[in-house]
Amino acid sequence: MSAGYEQVVSVERLARRMNLENLTANLDLSEHMITIPDINRPSLQLTGYWDFFDTARVQIMGKVEFSYLEKMTPMERLSIYDDFFSRKVPCVIYARNERPDDEVIKLAEKQGVPLLMTDISTSIITAEVIRWLHVQLAPMISIHGVLVDVYGEGVLITGESGIGKSEAAIELIKRGHRLVSDDVVEIRRVSDESLVGSAPELTRHFIELRGIGIINVKTLFGVEAVKNTQTIDLVIQLEDWRKEAEYDRMGTEDQYVEYLGNKVVCHHLPVRPGRNLAVIVEAAAVNHRQKKMGYNAAKELSRRVQEKLLGGRDDHGEDGIFFD
Repeated sequence: MSAGYEQVVSVERLARRMNLENLTANLDLSEHMITIPDINRPSLQLTGYWDFFDTARVQIMGKVEFSYLEKMTPMERLSIYDDFFSRKVPCVIYARNERPDDEVIKLAEKQGVPLLMTDISTSIITAEVIRWLHVQLAPMISIHGVLVDVYGEGVLITGESGIGKSEAAIELIKRGHRLVSDDVVEIRRVSDESLVGSAPELTRHFIELRGIGIINVKTLFGVEAVKNTQTIDLVIQLEDWRKEAEYDRMGTEDQYVEYLGNKVVCHHLPVRPGRNLAVIVEAAAVNHRQKKMGYNAAKELSRRVQEKLLGGRDDHGEDGIFFD
């Protein structure tokens, strides 16, 4: 496992991901970096109030800000823009196709501030930029494992090299589930509750099968067999079967593994010849979904046993518990 942080995102990546038009054609967007996922609408700043202004934030100009500036004389407007751009913000995004005049664009190029434009409404582009930046700039670690989407549940399969993680993933793909990453999984902590996994761009959609080599899942099984990102809902740790080891046979109490401070439910699955790992992973994913929906089979069985014990005698008139 290796830890790290993607500390910067270029304005070029943001513009490409959000399909933003670059109004400052003379600026190289790849040289301008974003370091925090928060944004700002500079309403107060345009009135001259600069206290507590965070210059590291992406700035979004909506219809309110733009119409406020348009009511000024050209000289007043340029003066405010000059003060604004001198703060060296990462970039300014104009929503609703609100386009500043050429003098403002020239001033931005002179100050080195990229101006971008979109036809999307202010609230929607704001939400999309925040969501995307929170993922891209989230704390990140890389671990050895396989991440698959099973019935909508993100299942991270871990274990020693050669234990059968990739083989289980191939069987799951053949059964209609989707591969997110094989061998290396990049995990990002996007919130206190959510971890998102993805594949490194270099190895995306590829699986290594010992004895066969590298295969491209997207090419072999089609685009419906792969997925770029997936929340991690469940971890299955594969380990060699040990006769003397004790394994959880009821599952009344969940076990957890921690990544980046977030806990994820973890099952330790012993591997031995003849066990169909794909079917077991499917069952674990469905059972986990049931638990999230409020039904716990282990606790239901425990409740029935307790009721039987309190009932005293069984249907045969003898003390004891019988299972059909």
